[in-house]
Amino acid sequence: MSAAPPALLHRLKRISLVTQIIIGLIAGIALALLAPEVAKSTTLIGKLFVTALKAVAPILVFVLVMASIANHKVGQETHIRPILYLYLLGTFAAAVVAVVASTLFPSNLVLTTHDVAISAPGGIGEVLQSLLLSVVDNPVSALMNANFIGILAWAIGMGVAIRHAGDTTREVLGDLSNGVTLIVRMVICFAPLGIFGLVASTLATSGFGALIGYVHLLAVLLGCMLFVALVMNPIIVFWKLRRNPYPLVWTCLRESGITAFFTRSSAANIPVNLELSKRLGLHEDTYSVSIPLGATINMAGAAITITVLTLAAVHTLGIAVDIPTAILLSVVAAICACGASGVAGGSLLLIPLACSLFGIPSEIAMQVVAVGFIIGVLQDSAETALNSSTDVLFTAAACLREEQKNPA
Repeated sequence: MSAAPPALLHRLKRISLVTQIIIGLIAGIALALLAPEVAKSTTLIGKLFVTALKAVAPILVFVLVMASIANHKVGQETHIRPILYLYLLGTFAAAVVAVVASTLFPSNLVLTTHDVAISAPGGIGEVLQSLLLSVVDNPVSALMNANFIGILAWAIGMGVAIRHAGDTTREVLGDLSNGVTLIVRMVICFAPLGIFGLVASTLATSGFGALIGYVHLLAVLLGCMLFVALVMNPIIVFWKLRRNPYPLVWTCLRESGITAFFTRSSAANIPVNLELSKRLGLHEDTYSVSIPLGATINMAGAAITITVLTLAAVHTLGIAVDIPTAILLSVVAAICACGASGVAGGSLLLIPLACSLFGIPSEIAMQVVAVGFIIGVLQDSAETALNSSTDVLFTAAACLREEQKNPA
């Protein structure tokens, strides 16, 4: 009899997180339909999940960014620079697309804002002033108050400083990064329960009109990702190669994007991308560096997710956004995307950083993160597919351009 619980746990482990989240989502909707009063009592489950995310997000950003900079290896001679430019251009362009789409098709969310003070910035001047003050915040205060801009600044500074330390110190920092990532994975494992509580309590309290807002939000997210994959990326590749980009685009989407959609991990899709790059006849010394690098910093899908969800919160709260602030958001979203964690839902944990530009407190920003997990079954899969397929696409574009300039 004692073997039953371990056997049950083993079976649960074999069920993918996507399937578990779908089960939690369906169960939450069913409970809200069949027993609304009982569903309202599940608020605590959702709050526990949001609070856990809120607790782990600051230390996650600090440790991962610091470790990645400290352990970055230099000195390899490759044609990586043009690929790096394409990565950064593509990520920024995706954020701009998301800003335009969110302006044309604004989304409304159901957020709990009572007892939370909201201080909306008056314009780009206040945003920049707040940004500068956040950068120089005390690191302990930044971690305690979830000041993600200050956390990012200190993580970069410490990472650069530790690069000059001994190998042992950098190895310890790498182990610390792995430990924090493991804790995050444990928190994410409770996402199905958290989503069950959030969906059940939200629908029971606010009605099923809240679900319509999620459908609209998901449509905007997926629409942006499709536009980037089928329009924006081909434009960038055409600008680079001056020839029809779609055969290459379709190849990358078919052979890399589909696999990444189901693995939901850019890191897990690296072997697939390396093999595809080899079949495409690309320069081995280049793609062996650019593909792993792309899995870390080429995050167009993450930039879209961060931007769309942030602007959904901004629109819900009635905060006006001027053009300079929208441009600044695109830059911040692109930078945030480059530092997104490789774990499932990693980009969602950086939404509070973007929300802080508009004076949105962490209590509300984490509700937006929770909404992201609710729609994350499709959002995260599509995001990973776009990110991973673009790694190969931009690597191939840069390599083929070098061949055009220097024919054998």
